[in-house]
Amino acid sequence: MQQQNHQPTDPIEPTSDSVCALTSTRFVLVEPSHPGNVGAAARALKTMGLRRLILVKPQHPNVLTHPDALALASGAQDVLAAAQITDSLETALSGVQWSVALSARPRGYSPPILTPRSAAQQARLVAAQGEVAYIFGNERAGLSNADVERCNALVHIPANPVYSSLNLAQAVQVLAYELRMTLLNEGDGPPHTPTLAHGLSVSALATSDEVERMFAHLQSAFIALDFLHPAQPKKLMSRLRRLFARTALEREEVNIMRGIAKRIIWQAKSRDLE
Repeated sequence: MQQQNHQPTDPIEPTSDSVCALTSTRFVLVEPSHPGNVGAAARALKTMGLRRLILVKPQHPNVLTHPDALALASGAQDVLAAAQITDSLETALSGVQWSVALSARPRGYSPPILTPRSAAQQARLVAAQGEVAYIFGNERAGLSNADVERCNALVHIPANPVYSSLNLAQAVQVLAYELRMTLLNEGDGPPHTPTLAHGLSVSALATSDEVERMFAHLQSAFIALDFLHPAQPKKLMSRLRRLFARTALEREEVNIMRGIAKRIIWQAKSRDLE
């Protein structure tokens, strides 16, 4: 009987749209404390075709050139060298239209909770024409509640409940892998004008900085109305953040909310002058 030669199948290659989504997606590490973890995170990203690493207030001043970071980058020194360093999460998220925070513990006022895979599916839609960011907290304390509330979604990795402790770079690897597989398994990639739930267009979504300005404007309006006491804000703004996080705010909707806030402030000032 003639022996048949089985040729190995070609590996799946990402489409041009997928490559764009992979290279543009930001992975943000907030206040990382161990240079080795930063280097390992850079390696985790490069193995999945991702390159954009941002560090918010890293605790080591020379983290990008630290020997531990260089050693654990192990072939991904280019990703490490290209990493951006910022002074705030707000700056790191500038221009981002959809962001997801990673947390191992429940939050009282968190945005919607997603699995790594469902987060990747949502990220794929936005990354086709917009900006996406994954945010990871400090190795010891994780992300603050304020950082989590700034994001559109919260991801929890369903690890072993008896021992669920993941190293920072391991968590980066899990989410990077899910994102890559979601992009590779979508055939020819997303349609030219991708839409989210309810027919929302990605191109119409408000950016993180636009949404933050809306919240600041609303807070000023509530203070002018005596509806919010600055010294005792309680959970009003946190609850509103959770409310708006359950939808995808378009830029026009943000402008409407800011227009309402502007009118409230004007009316309050007119009342005070009477």
